[in-house]
Amino acid sequence: MTIITRFAPSPTGYIHIGNARTALANWLYAKRRDGKFILRLDDTDVERSKREYADAIVRDLEWFGIAPDAMYRQSDRFAIYQEAAERLKTAGVLYACYETADELERRRRLRLARKLPPVYGRESLKLTAVERAKLEAEGKKPHWRFLLPNFKNDPFSPERTEVHWDDLVRGRQTVDLASLSDPVLIREDGTWLYTMPSVVDDIELGVTHVIRGEDHVTNTGAQITLFNALGAEPPVFGHHNLLTTISGEGLSKRTGSLSIGSLARAGYEPEAVASLALLTGTSDNVEAFGSLAEIGKHFDLAHVSKSAAKFDPAELETLNRSLVHHMPFGAVELRLKRAGIDGQLAEPFWLAVRANLGKVVEASDWWPIVTEGPASDEKPDAADLPFLDQAFELLPEGPIHAETWKQWTALIKAETGRAGKALFMPLRLALTGRSHGPELAQLLPLIGREGILARRP
Repeated sequence: MTIITRFAPSPTGYIHIGNARTALANWLYAKRRDGKFILRLDDTDVERSKREYADAIVRDLEWFGIAPDAMYRQSDRFAIYQEAAERLKTAGVLYACYETADELERRRRLRLARKLPPVYGRESLKLTAVERAKLEAEGKKPHWRFLLPNFKNDPFSPERTEVHWDDLVRGRQTVDLASLSDPVLIREDGTWLYTMPSVVDDIELGVTHVIRGEDHVTNTGAQITLFNALGAEPPVFGHHNLLTTISGEGLSKRTGSLSIGSLARAGYEPEAVASLALLTGTSDNVEAFGSLAEIGKHFDLAHVSKSAAKFDPAELETLNRSLVHHMPFGAVELRLKRAGIDGQLAEPFWLAVRANLGKVVEASDWWPIVTEGPASDEKPDAADLPFLDQAFELLPEGPIHAETWKQWTALIKAETGRAGKALFMPLRLALTGRSHGPELAQLLPLIGREGILARRP
């Protein structure tokens, strides 16, 4: 059997780090088993779904290095859902309901007051054909509910009916159908809610494994019965824990919380984001891996915690810095070139500065310092100018190489008696205009003799 997973976001906003967790988990699960990964845009909410969001989802997945084996839009598949709905109506398990939201809320409160479960009482099932026709003649349009199989003979006498599945993350799971309301599959205006298109698509597209957030656990119990009603074998389910902000708040596409696009624009590496998205909230150490393949070797759904996990952007800074410090020139060459860092100096420059960078983009700050002159951030103290004048006189003759800095500072120490910070800091400020930065031993050959002498105060 070919493993087929799917990522099914609604294009109603920009996907965030929590959505990426789901996408990455599905993609890695399939690819590690020579399976297929489907991108399905759940755009049945025509009013809120936007093409710009759909395009951004594709772009964000590409940023991670994820290329779907197939892509579908639910808005192209309404006829398929309608056909399935007609089958359910014919079977008597999809029925018309006419209550307004206010009526349903009043009934819910009444049931709570009677210490009954606040579920729908199936009152519309009692309507005769004549009564339904009268309601529709009055302008009332029905919404359609799926009749859960939680009774023996009388739908008005539901009893405990357990649905079980072995969850890839949470182990053996049980949902009691008697604790649920019959889910609405079709709204009054004829538009589809999540459940029906999702189940029909999973059947039609051959999805074998559904990996998603733990907020869908209860839904899964109802959806399994819908798979059965449509004559299909349910897929294998796995429900991973959810990511929250460091303060414990949920992430939302509508608010743009930690969106993938914003993280990419901020200069983070996709591998750093993927490492943190997947390994946070697991029993594994959170560390940065240089590729999705490497991350996949360490990520295991069985290691995922059953409680929510907090996503700390500070950890992302640490992971990103770790990756950048070890990046070979070939991995960043094109990005550096686009930033104007090119030519014979580009590679040795990168190797010299990378250990001091948190993001690749920060290399652009150091390129003009090396090729043009010191930054204007900080200047040597006036009291150090005589010392610097003497120090520049002692610059060794000949080509500037990796040992020049050591030789030069040894001469300065012997001649002036200065050592440590009192020797190094004035020189660093004169040469770079900054009190911190890459090793000067590596920068001097890049600056060159002419450039060094031009920085003499």
